[in-house]
Amino acid sequence: MEFQDYYRTLGVQRSATPAEIKKAYRKLARENHPDARPGDASAESRFKAINEAQAVLTDADKRKRYDTLGKDWDKYASAGGGTPSGAGGPFAGGGGRGGSNVRYEFRTDGDASGFSDFFRMMFGAGAEGAPRRSGGATAAATGGQSFEDILGSMGRSGGAGNAAHGSLEATAELSLEEAFHGTTRLVEIGGKRLEVTIPRGADSGSRIKLSGKAGGGRDLVVAVRVRPHPTFTRRGPDLEREVPITLREALLGGEVAVATLKGRVLLTVPPGTQSGRTFRLTGQGMPRFSAGGAGDLYVRVRVVLPAALDEDARKAATGFLDLVDQPDPRAG
Repeated sequence: MEFQDYYRTLGVQRSATPAEIKKAYRKLARENHPDARPGDASAESRFKAINEAQAVLTDADKRKRYDTLGKDWDKYASAGGGTPSGAGGPFAGGGGRGGSNVRYEFRTDGDASGFSDFFRMMFGAGAEGAPRRSGGATAAATGGQSFEDILGSMGRSGGAGNAAHGSLEATAELSLEEAFHGTTRLVEIGGKRLEVTIPRGADSGSRIKLSGKAGGGRDLVVAVRVRPHPTFTRRGPDLEREVPITLREALLGGEVAVATLKGRVLLTVPPGTQSGRTFRLTGQGMPRFSAGGAGDLYVRVRVVLPAALDEDARKAATGFLDLVDQPDPRAG
């Protein structure tokens, strides 16, 4: 079984601070993310290794164990010690699943949840790479959009608990793109994995119920939370965004490319368009959750004026403005 040098995987020193580890991880995760390199098996393998390394080095307890045993882990195992976190091991009792047998995982195209045999030997077969959650449940950040920073927290599901009426409830955090296209989450309950489909158009507060799937006849309820988006603002099924246009486009009109969650479309800007004018793109919003159809996209244009005019441009602008003779917009 090959020793995993987690520090080398992330390209950091053994003395690296948590902030340095986090920074290195974000960079490598972006570069090797399956969405950034579709079909690249080597990138997917690196992505899994990067996730495993961060799962250990960002967890104080796991990092301490790893640093304590280091490359001597195999000597301990061959001496009859079993796994370091197993019964009788030097870290027994610290690496299990806590008081719950429910685990939540993020799923991408292809199962990115498998950690190496070295990881399982070091921390125990049932160990996962996520921090403990309230109620004793654990959450594994194992792929895809993941991380509250880059990828947020790699799409980690929230803690689980016994909800009213004997159901088990968990939270799935989605990006807006995931909510638009639909996605899945893997939930492991008592050693059994369930794939939960999050339909297109899910919004914060949407709930997906799997009747009788939580064991003992209980229902599993997955509550959705959609993260804010840097470009789009969501209003139910509708989306809003701002698009900058040039002075020429505002004055003379033209076609402006606008990125939507479906792809690029051309927005026809009529001559004399004022900054702040809003255009409605029908059907370019979010799919309607459980209702069919789609909302609209509202595009607000912002006119960007040319800067640093030279003398010739200033004279030309003065002549143009004298010719137009625009009235004072603040009058009256």
